[in-house]
Amino acid sequence: MNAAHAEIASVHEQPASIRPYIAVWITLLVLTGVTVTGARLNLGTVTIIVVLTIAAIKSVLVLLYFMHLRHEKRLLLKLLIPGTLVLLAIFIGLTYADVITRQ
Repeated sequence: MNAAHAEIASVHEQPASIRPYIAVWITLLVLTGVTVTGARLNLGTVTIIVVLTIAAIKSVLVLLYFMHLRHEKRLLLKLLIPGTLVLLAIFIGLTYADVITRQ
């Protein structure tokens, strides 16, 4: 067995505890509640920042725990995170451009 197969086997042989998944799930539920509450408050343009920040946090939790990216090599994460942040900045910029043109 070569090194790549040994690494994959060692990841899959680890006993999976359900506690982190439950903790992340509860955190996602709480953040969803905060998102809904924040969206109902009339905070103006700050609402968009708060809601998108919470959405980014929730997506990182899903990526790391439920898609098992925390077990991936660090190089993949170093490439993935900046690209995600750039896309998030583009979406926020386009959202603000849309909001400004509607008022």
